[in-house]
Parts: sequence; structure tokens; C-alpha cells
Amino acid sequence: MAHKGVQLDRETFSCSICLDLLKDPVTTPCGHNYCMNCIKSHFDGEDCKYIYSCRQCRKMFTRRPVLLKNNLLADLVEMLKKTGLQAAPADHCYAGVEDVACDVCTGRKLKAHKSCLQCLASFCEKHLQPHYESETFKKHKLVAPSKKLQENVCSRHDEVMKIFCRTDQQLICSLCLMDEHKGHDTVSAAAERAERQRELEGSRLTIQQRIQDREKNVKLLQQQAEAINRSAYKAVEDSEKIFIELIRLLQKRSSDVKQQIRSQQKSEVSRVRELQEKLELEITELKRKDAELKKLSHTEDHTQFLHNYPSLSPLSQSTSSIHIHPQSCFEDVTAALSEVRDKLQDVLREKRTTVSLTGTAVDVLLPQPEPKTRAGFLKYSREITLDPNTANTWLLLSEGNRKATFMREHQSYSSHPDRFTDWYQVLSREGLTGHCYWEVERRGGVSVAVAYRNISREGVSDECSFGYNDKSWMLDCDNNSYIFWYNKVQTPISGPGSSRVGVYLDHSAGLLSFYSVSETMTLLHRVQTTFTQPLYAGLRFHWYPDDSAELCKLK
Repeated sequence: MAHKGVQLDRETFSCSICLDLLKDPVTTPCGHNYCMNCIKSHFDGEDCKYIYSCRQCRKMFTRRPVLLKNNLLADLVEMLKKTGLQAAPADHCYAGVEDVACDVCTGRKLKAHKSCLQCLASFCEKHLQPHYESETFKKHKLVAPSKKLQENVCSRHDEVMKIFCRTDQQLICSLCLMDEHKGHDTVSAAAERAERQRELEGSRLTIQQRIQDREKNVKLLQQQAEAINRSAYKAVEDSEKIFIELIRLLQKRSSDVKQQIRSQQKSEVSRVRELQEKLELEITELKRKDAELKKLSHTEDHTQFLHNYPSLSPLSQSTSSIHIHPQSCFEDVTAALSEVRDKLQDVLREKRTTVSLTGTAVDVLLPQPEPKTRAGFLKYSREITLDPNTANTWLLLSEGNRKATFMREHQSYSSHPDRFTDWYQVLSREGLTGHCYWEVERRGGVSVAVAYRNISREGVSDECSFGYNDKSWMLDCDNNSYIFWYNKVQTPISGPGSSRVGVYLDHSAGLLSFYSVSETMTLLHRVQTTFTQPLYAGLRFHWYPDDSAELCKLK
């Protein structure tokens, strides 16, 4: 009863606006009490400035009420503060529709602080104190406030379910265990929770690992996108430069042709003018001669006619006939230029110069697992040929440019900037991206490699040699021993000897693997890196004549 009285006092001396103890209490004409600032703010916020209302009883005032301090209430509040009466809970401490309410509070309930699995009830901080102070309640299991406590109670026996039936996969109470679940595989709910907790932790570890893998994939894709952007930007710049050079070359050639035509035009016109002047002089002379003859022909005196006739000057030799076709004198130039245009169009239409993005499509799929069987690898097999323009002159290409043999004498290759001049090496014609697999059948000391297209070619420097720079990766195969080379760093490899080496490339994942291929496939070495350009298959020979290597046809 005393507790109820204190609760009544708290509500009695609280402001209905701020829900706290009254501060500078004032009384309205209708008899309700408020904090001075609270009721002033309420009146200031009224929509109509000519009508004011009480917050509690809604009584209307046509004039703003004069607020006088209630000294009696003020004294009582001060006395209550001194005797230890606490302020009313703030509004946010009361339970709302979505909150779990204290099961002990009467009237307006406070939010629950904890729920007890033994009591099957929820308690605010005040009513939870016995669980902290009493030895009996200290053994109870407290959890976060829950509205589902009744789900822990058996609907049939009204008893807390603390047993788990593994046979029926459900929670049961002790009475259920003696009845319909008798003989079933049962454990305590705590034991089942511990078991499933371990499974949950395992699942979480798997999920976290997947998250890390996906984040790594996202980073790889981001790097791939950046590499694509860089490559595309460079390709655009290079193509613009090349086309500008072509345009300048065509413009210069056009200017030269125009100049030649104008020069020839001037020469031909000058020649025509000269002939025209000669003809005009001849016409004048002929007209004068014709006039003399006409005059003589009209002489009536025969003697005078015969006397003057021999004195007439003979006719000069006539200018030879002129045959010109001015409308077609430059047709040969037009025909020649048309022929050049047609040849240029043919060159641009050829496959090797056609600009096509289909061959450079970027594989932006997430990295796929490396195959486990040779059949799995063969799904990614590529038809690869060797580029004669890159072959060292000691190497002979055959079998449709799939086989290279070290010869005892130089081969008569034409000079080419892509040719390896000093190292006995050759590259493939095809650039490799995405998922690729190929096999090399070798005889003797032959190394299997991959390299970027821009690896150096001329000279004996390390920049030209497979495995001795950061632009190439090489597996050195000599008899039954292997050594992997990259950037001058060698890694001895142990593995079964075989005349056939398989190479698997996942370009987007930065994965390069070398396998010994016989009845089974044995991994020799795997590289994990980031490839920034398409790769080209390569072969390198030791100084042993008749050694050979062939890019196998795979079914």
C-alpha cells in the first residue's frame, strides 16, 4: 500500500506535459497544474492566437490565462525531493506497442529490461532487483526482453519445455517424455543447443570464408575493370595516332598528286599555247599570201601577170596535224588512284588488319575452380600455332606451324622486328586470355613458356630470354628434371618425367599451372599473379640439334 501511495504522489506532482516533477508550478483557471515553461510553450504553440486551451481538460479561454505561481505545490515538490521521491520516468521509459512491457507494473507499464526463462515473465529494472538480490532468483536464466516466452511452455501440459526430442525434432516437457515421446532419442535443450551452436559456428565460418572469397573476387573484378579501362584508353590513343598518321600520309599524298597534276596541267597548257601561236602566225601568213594571189589573179595584162608570178614567195611548210583529247588527258591519273583506293580497301578488309573486339573480349566471370581431370582441362583446349615472324633462324617450323625443330644450320627467314635474334625461341601467333589449355610434346631439352607480346627480341640480354624478366614465365624441361623461372628467380620442381607438358591458364584469375601429362596428370608448378596483357605460348630450345617440340592437336 505504501508503494501505491508513493506512486500516486509521483503522478500527482508531475507535469502532464514533460512527465517530470513540477518546476515553478503554476495553476490554470480550470485548476490544473503545469511547469511554468511547459504551459507557456503550449500556449505559444496554439494555432489560433485568440483561443487557448488546457492541455488536460481541453477547456477553452478566449484570453490567454494569467499564470500565477502555485507556492503550495512548489513547497511540496521541494519537500518531496528532499525526502527522496524520484522524478517520474521519462516518456521513452514506458512500454510502447512494439516494446516488451513489465509484467509486474500496474497502470502504465514500463519497458521490460530482462525476461526470465524460469518465471516466464518480463521485468523492468525496478522489479528485476529481486533476481539480483535473492539467492533463489539468482539461479534463474535472464535473457533479453522477449514476447515469445509462452512458446517455451508446453501447450498440453502447461510446463516449461526443457527437453529436445531428436526423433521428432521438437521441444518437449518432462511429461511429454513420459507419454508420447517415450523411448525417443532425447537430450536436454541445452545439449541440443550446444550441438547446433557448433554447427552454427561452422556455418558462420563457411559464410565468412565465402564473404572473404567474394570480397577478393570483387577486388579482382575491380582490378580487371581498371585494367580494361587502361587497356582501352591506350588502344584508343594508339588507334588515334595510327589513323592520324594514315590521314596525314593520305593528305600528303593527295597534296603531292595535286601538285603533280597542276604542274603537268601547266606544262601541257603551255605546249598547247605555243602550238596555238604558231598556228595563228601561219594563218596570218596564209591570208597575206592568199591576198597577193588574189590580187595577181585579177591582173588583166598578161605580160605583167607572167612577170610578177615568179616573184611570189613559195608557201612555207605547214604545221603537222595535231591530235589531242583534252577531256581524257588525265584519265590515267584517276585510274591509278582508283587502283590505289581499291588496294587500300582490300588491305583494310583483310582479317589480320580488321579491328574487331570479338577476339579481345574480356572474361569478367568470377574465377572458376581449376579442373581436376584431363577431360575437364580439355574443355578449355585451344588450337595454337607458332608465329614464323618470331622464330629464331636456327628453328624450323613444320606441321602447319605447330612444330619447331632445332636445326644444324640457319634457316632463310626474312628480316622481321618480331624475330628473336639470339635466343632460340618462338612465340605463338594467337594471344591467350580467359580459360585456355594446351599441351606440348617435346623431345630433348625444350622449355615451355608464356610471355607478353612486348617482350624484347633483339640481342642476348635477359630482357629477351624467357623466365629472366617480369614479362615471361618458363618451365625448363631437361630429361626428367624441371626448373621454373620467373624474373631470374629459379624454383627447382620435383615431379614425374614425361615427354608431354600441359599448360592451364585462367587469365582473369591470374592462374598459370604446368602439368606432367602421361596416364595421369601431375601438377608440377602453379603461379598466382595478376596478368596485365594477353599471353602468348612460347618454346625455348637448348643447344641440341634435332630437339623438337610440337603444340599438340587436342580432341
